Amino acid sequence: MDSQLKPRILFTRDEIEAVVKRLAAEVSQDYQGKCPLLLGILKGSFVFMADLIRLLDFPLEVEFVKVSSYGRGRESSGKAKLVKGFSSPVKDRDVLIVEDILDTGLTTSVVSDYLREKKPASLKLCALTDKPSRRRIPVTADYLGFTLPDKFIVGYGLDWNQKFRNLPDICYLE
Repeated sequence: MDSQLKPRILFTRDEIEAVVKRLAAEVSQDYQGKCPLLLGILKGSFVFMADLIRLLDFPLEVEFVKVSSYGRGRESSGKAKLVKGFSSPVKDRDVLIVEDILDTGLTTSVVSDYLREKKPASLKLCALTDKPSRRRIPVTADYLGFTLPDKFIVGYGLDWNQKFRNLPDICYLE
């Protein structure tokens, strides 16, 4: 591990908890009486998704998809590819994509396009964080937690080279 990388807190665990509660309330309002498919984008969304679904008070199904765009660097490769699909039917279902971070828009675009081909009844996006300064492909979250400065973010499931996912706060690397 690079000894120069020092995580600095950007959002505390208490701030994250409050935002997740707000997002859960917004999602709950829109999906009452439905049984949506919540699709988490691995690996970064797993912590956020676990906290989010525990606050939802309606029937739902959970699936995960894996998309790769970073490799081992701190910059997106500029290409995103679906690495692991899922088996749940999507046609005529309400689908909510759960993302840890909207960055370039590449990952979300690949997943959204893949899902649209399967003809869901509705398709929405819930993102914990958004870094609009890095956007290459237009993507907008229906439910959004934090807007980020142009810094490399780790913690609360987000990583750098598979490190720092376990931090309870959202941090940036100096």
